[in-house]
Amino acid sequence: MPNPVFIFAFVIATMYGLGFHILFGGNARRMVLFVVTSWVGFLLGQYVGGYLDISVLRIGLIHLLPASVTAVCLLIFAHILTKEPTTPVSRR
Repeated sequence: MPNPVFIFAFVIATMYGLGFHILFGGNARRMVLFVVTSWVGFLLGQYVGGYLDISVLRIGLIHLLPASVTAVCLLIFAHILTKEPTTPVSRR
C-alpha cells in the first residue's frame, strides 16, 4: 500500500502541472510534459528542502515551499523550451 504522504505529494504536484497547462494551454503532449516536469520538480524540491532542513510551509514530511518553488521553476523552464515560435504575418 502506498504511503499517504507520497500520494498527497503526488496529487499536489499533479495539480501544479495541470494548472500550468490550463494557464498556458497546448496539446496533450504538453500536458503530459507539464505534469511529469511538475513531479520531477516537486521531488527535487522535496529533497532540497530535506537536505537544507527548510521548515517554512512544512506539512508533515512534505517541504511544501521548496518543492513548490522548484516545481514552478521547472514548469516555467519547460514552457520556455517548448513555446511555439511566433511567425510574423505577411501583409502582401
